[in-house]
Amino acid sequence: MTERLFYQDPYRRQFEAHIVERLTVGHRPGVVLDRTCFYPTSGGQPHDTGTLEGVPVVDVFEREDDKAIVHVLAGEIEGETVRGEINWARRFDHMQQHTGQHILSQAFVQVLGAETVSFHLGAEASTIDVDRAPLTAAQLEEVEARASEVVFADRPVRAYFVGEEELARLPLRKPPAVRGPIRIVEVEGFDCSPCGGTHCRRTGEVGLIKITRAERRRQGTRVEFLCGWRALTDYRRKDRTVNELAQRFSVGTWELREAVERLAAEAKACRRELKAARERLLDYEAAELWAEAEQCGDFRLVKHIFVDRNGEEVKRLAMRLAEREGCVALLGLREEGKARLFFARSADLAYDMGALIGEACRIVGGHGGGRPHLAQGGGPEAARVEEALDFARRLVAGTK
Repeated sequence: MTERLFYQDPYRRQFEAHIVERLTVGHRPGVVLDRTCFYPTSGGQPHDTGTLEGVPVVDVFEREDDKAIVHVLAGEIEGETVRGEINWARRFDHMQQHTGQHILSQAFVQVLGAETVSFHLGAEASTIDVDRAPLTAAQLEEVEARASEVVFADRPVRAYFVGEEELARLPLRKPPAVRGPIRIVEVEGFDCSPCGGTHCRRTGEVGLIKITRAERRRQGTRVEFLCGWRALTDYRRKDRTVNELAQRFSVGTWELREAVERLAAEAKACRRELKAARERLLDYEAAELWAEAEQCGDFRLVKHIFVDRNGEEVKRLAMRLAEREGCVALLGLREEGKARLFFARSADLAYDMGALIGEACRIVGGHGGGRPHLAQGGGPEAARVEEALDFARRLVAGTK
């Protein structure tokens, strides 16, 4: 079994080892070493990256049958002795997030009696699922505050192996998932949990622990959080955004909420006024089309083609015309590569617009449908819109 140097010293970045096995993983070469600093994907924590003899290590995993650690490489390496170096920035980031998770999970227990049921350390953010819901903003802030107290206290964090007899005497936050010698990660005077991950020496190294989002998941809550450098990066980005917006609106950062609410209210009023203005314009446009309509016996027939117009507006225009007595509206819309038809008639007329639109749409290579008083449809042959409307006009005018 591979000697796990990351258990002895998670801060160690370089090492030398002997290759004890070569293999192929998928289409890539892989090696098993007698000792390694590379942490394999396990327990919610992703694997380390880095190099062996300058060749990138792209994946690291523990083989199930013999617990050997397999290093998957971007290319072949020569020789039987290798020099390895882990990506320290990635390793320390994982140490901050994982130690922060232990602190946060115990804070949830102490503050809310909520147990962590799963943990995921992601590339940008980490999550824990707790068995309580719903959670208020005030409750989450209380948990954050408790976690921060532990960080600011700069408590020692110790990792060690114990046997079953000693294990039974420890105040574990959760029972171990495996048997045999169990590795324990203990935050002095605060948390004690079985864990195989890499961790900081002291809680102060974790830095800020910030809950960024919480959402209901079945009977529990998924909590997203950031620690250390991730939390600082997130704060910088948000602080920059807030300051840029405050400068854009010529207000202080403390006035930004009120400024945004004021602008949102003004925008809502403008949208309402614009909608009313558009409705009035549709009334005027309907009146113009009515005035220019063809008289066909006891009703007036409006036939008109629009180009690149909003389809919903054309439909509402047809409905407005149909509100008048004795009116049939045959409206077409020519868009890029598409034809659309909208037919409507007054309640005092008996023409079936649903049947009519179906026949007219065949001319533009499509189909349509609707009710007797209002129907719509279309097809891909935009150049034949006028032909389709003329066809519909002849049917209507010849069936007075």
